[in-house]
Amino acid sequence: MRLLNNAVVCVAAMMVVAPATAQTADPARLTVQNLSDGLITIMKGGSKLGFAGRASSIAPVVDRAFDLPLLTRLAVGPAWTSAAPADRAALIGAMRKLTINQYADNFDSWSGQQFIVSPKVDVRGTDRVVSTKLTQPKGDTVTIAYRLRQNGSDWRIVDVFYQNSISQITTRRNDFQAVLAKGGVKALVQHVNSLADKAAH
Repeated sequence: MRLLNNAVVCVAAMMVVAPATAQTADPARLTVQNLSDGLITIMKGGSKLGFAGRASSIAPVVDRAFDLPLLTRLAVGPAWTSAAPADRAALIGAMRKLTINQYADNFDSWSGQQFIVSPKVDVRGTDRVVSTKLTQPKGDTVTIAYRLRQNGSDWRIVDVFYQNSISQITTRRNDFQAVLAKGGVKALVQHVNSLADKAAH
């Protein structure tokens, strides 16, 4: 299992937040638990599922867990406001493909790993933050935290934090700004799709 592919599970950790009451049934926590369960499923499928099978299995989990339109807008930054509707849709599609492919690539085998989702849900303004630990029998424990925002009746992931670093959104935006400066939104669509294709080998 590869966890350090630069653009997916990558990045970040928790900034200081105000603690909230532990809620084992908190809807934000359930979103993270469902994603974690989905990742364990594709890890256990491993080579038997193959890349395509893992991608197919995790795709609906990603769709339910992430607010992909908002996540994409946050990653693109100010250029989003002037992008044509068709380009926005293409960017969201590319980000969905990238997220799915990198999960399928990074979580490709299982040797006893487990996700432990913290029962404590932290509140940061109107958002919630859920922390998890990925235990590995033959490796270090990996901390992954998720920032979620309410979308209708659901809580969806809008950022991912990895091992006491910076947010995934911040990392993506830094990467995207250079592409946008050179070629605009259409070049960014090509760039994100290229990253997704690279993850799929």
